[in-house]
Amino acid sequence: MERLIPRTMASQHPDNAVSPPWCSGEVIAGEDEVREAYLAYSEYGCQEVMWDAEGKDIDPYVVRKLLITYPEYFREKVLGRDVFLTFRVPNPLIEIAERKVFLESLQAIPRHNDVARIFYNGDRAVVFEVILPFTSSHTDMVRVREVYRRCVVEPFSASIDFRGFTLRDLLGDVTPEDLEIIPLFEDAGTIIKIDDIITKYVELFAPPYLRIFIARSDPALTYGFITATVLAKIALSKCRTLSERLGIPIYPIIGAGCLPFRGHNSPNNVEKFVEEYAGVWTVTIQSAFRYDHPSELAMKAIERLNTHLPYGSPILIDRGGEEIILSAISTLMKIYGDSLENAAEEVNSKSRFIPHRRARKLHIGLFSYYRSFRKTTLPRAIPFTAFFYSLGLPPELIGLRALRELGEEEYDSVRELHVNLVHDLSFAARHFSWENLSTLAERGQQVQKVFGPNFLERFIPSYMEDIATAEEMLGIKCGPWTLSDRKYVNTVENFLISLLEGREEEAGEELLRSAVMRRSLG
Repeated sequence: MERLIPRTMASQHPDNAVSPPWCSGEVIAGEDEVREAYLAYSEYGCQEVMWDAEGKDIDPYVVRKLLITYPEYFREKVLGRDVFLTFRVPNPLIEIAERKVFLESLQAIPRHNDVARIFYNGDRAVVFEVILPFTSSHTDMVRVREVYRRCVVEPFSASIDFRGFTLRDLLGDVTPEDLEIIPLFEDAGTIIKIDDIITKYVELFAPPYLRIFIARSDPALTYGFITATVLAKIALSKCRTLSERLGIPIYPIIGAGCLPFRGHNSPNNVEKFVEEYAGVWTVTIQSAFRYDHPSELAMKAIERLNTHLPYGSPILIDRGGEEIILSAISTLMKIYGDSLENAAEEVNSKSRFIPHRRARKLHIGLFSYYRSFRKTTLPRAIPFTAFFYSLGLPPELIGLRALRELGEEEYDSVRELHVNLVHDLSFAARHFSWENLSTLAERGQQVQKVFGPNFLERFIPSYMEDIATAEEMLGIKCGPWTLSDRKYVNTVENFLISLLEGREEEAGEELLRSAVMRRSLG
């Protein structure tokens, strides 16, 4: 491998409770995101920044602004060699309203590289790979490469007058002439067949290496905390096996947030995180990691990740083991799904309390970006997580009662693959409020005015079973452990009281206060 494979990728996920001091407002957007990218490299030590065009507006001149505004840094740390800017483009087959943004993002890549060519006085591609969300087959990856080749590169060879003067003669060369694709696998079906997808792609293009992006946050929303973790382990196992079989390096990326539900990659949990996801090469450093923790702690944690990833080898799952674990997660998914179906409407109606941290084009007519589940729309994973933590009902525990339904082999397989299951659930359980659960379970008059019948009559009783499973089957104490935990639980109890009393502004303040205390919005 000639290029550096980054270990840490700063992302723009809006999971931060605290806005950074340099931000011009509560929402990070525009010029602030350009500055943020520079600070991710220069102060925090991230080796890569994900520049996200999926569901939000981005600055189309980011490379120009970075190189012109911070020339000394980028002469020392060469973009595309020492540090990387990687675009996440919308998937035009899924995100219908963003189809043209997909094309615009690809068309802008040669322009970014033209700026870098002048800055570095050489033929250097600083942007040469893109992340494709919702990848479901090798043809998705092929189509992105073909769109770039046919719509961006090939037109430069076309004559624009009768003398044979070409677009390339007028505008210069196109760099790069080909594009590297990082597939982002987000649903169970594609993660399970990741080996088939990648094999077909490699047979067509014979790339010297591949980077594979494994979602961890959205699968938790759709399938539950345990299933999302296990799916990531299946993907890591398949990547290692594929790499050996195909004879090319495969470098997995995990997209994880700070709270256990979304991956538990936080400055306070780095050692456990790298142990859990052994074999991963690159991890996302999301906004809460950088802004909701002391800067020095975050920087040291990033340095640790940069120097120690990849940590060990993934647990390899053979065919028989895969059959057992797939049977287990089928049960886990069904029971979690039953709870999710009963809670979805409530989460959607209360998500207005979650403060916005990015200028995303979400929940606005055509530009709505929802996950769907059993014909029910869902919010994004961050407000979902924030809502349940704010209620004092950590989402990691939802559907945990399914463990009682597993056979011995299935249960043992889950425990083997989910290395830090008890550790992660114990962290979540400290944020649980018995008082809030009791208030909701009693279904008083005020409670029934604020919460719907499905949530109160179906979700809450099932959540009580989940809590019992955590305590009786796993030996986890649910509720605050320390004085600090008690202060936190008081805050989420105040949130529920304010909500029931109709004091929405006060409820929003308590919600944000609790998010600051747990060091992540969601």
